[in-house]
Amino acid sequence: MRLFWTFLLVFLRSVAAEVREVSCVWLQRCVLPCSFQSHGDDVIHWFHHNGSELRVHSYYDHQDQLGHQDQRFRGRTSLFQDQISRGNASLLLTGVKVQDEGSYRCYSSTIHENRETFMDLSVNAPVSDIRIHQEGNRTTCSSEGIYPQPELTWSTEPPSNTTLQNRTTVHQTEEKLYDISSSLTGPDGSDRIYSCTIRTRSNQRRATFRKLSVSVSGGVSTIPCSAPVSSLHNFSLTWRFNHSQVVATQTAGSTFTASDGWSKRVEGVSESGSLMLSGLSSNQDGVYSCELRDEEQTLITSVLLATREGQIKFSLNLFSLKIKHESASCFSFIW
Repeated sequence: MRLFWTFLLVFLRSVAAEVREVSCVWLQRCVLPCSFQSHGDDVIHWFHHNGSELRVHSYYDHQDQLGHQDQRFRGRTSLFQDQISRGNASLLLTGVKVQDEGSYRCYSSTIHENRETFMDLSVNAPVSDIRIHQEGNRTTCSSEGIYPQPELTWSTEPPSNTTLQNRTTVHQTEEKLYDISSSLTGPDGSDRIYSCTIRTRSNQRRATFRKLSVSVSGGVSTIPCSAPVSSLHNFSLTWRFNHSQVVATQTAGSTFTASDGWSKRVEGVSESGSLMLSGLSSNQDGVYSCELRDEEQTLITSVLLATREGQIKFSLNLFSLKIKHESASCFSFIW
């Protein structure tokens, strides 16, 4: 009897060890691996188990057989048919949805053996964009289209000696993705730096709201970027006007390139990534965004520029100061 239970335990462990973990990205293509020993007259069935068993894809008689395929997989599955004879029964799933999560079974049958491979598929919709803004004493951070449910945390620099009021709401969409928003209320007139981090099991992003210095000298306006480009590796820098029109670009080891329509106004890009412009008028009023990216992070600084009677003003939301002499301050947000 003891020998029987020992054999059963070893068998269960071997079965559990055969379950593969597959991670897919929402709306992207994903390959579920499966292999077998082909002998010419092969049968392949893929099943999805998530409360009930659904037919995902079938292949026999040397062609796809999709008459019993579940409707939710229609037009989204295929096999690598030129590789089946070499034992590749992997499934290509396109347009991955949250509902595709769950257990999958790959069944293959030949004249010599039947084989099953099991796997658990998880879906990720990473945090791709964070928006942050401040109105009065309230700082709000939000992001959309995330899966699984994200976690949002706040931090301040310097740390607050008092408890800051925090209100976070999470909403799940019809596509099963999560939208998250959080507001942090602090004392009026505070110069504290507010940072918001949104994380999931696949990635995290951070947004920071803080004051930055702006200088004007000799008719040249300097719009600050978020971080020295020298601290990043293999970076790419893009300055945009009103979130869409490209003003200038730069990559590691190269000089900046001004786009058409801006070459007469762009004086240069500093080592910190700041944009230097000249000859500004009300036609150039709007939002200037610095996008600084490398393999590990993305930092974006947005500054609202407005000209008034020959003066230049930088601001964000309710925070603005006119530039009358050589320097002033502005607010920006980074994520």
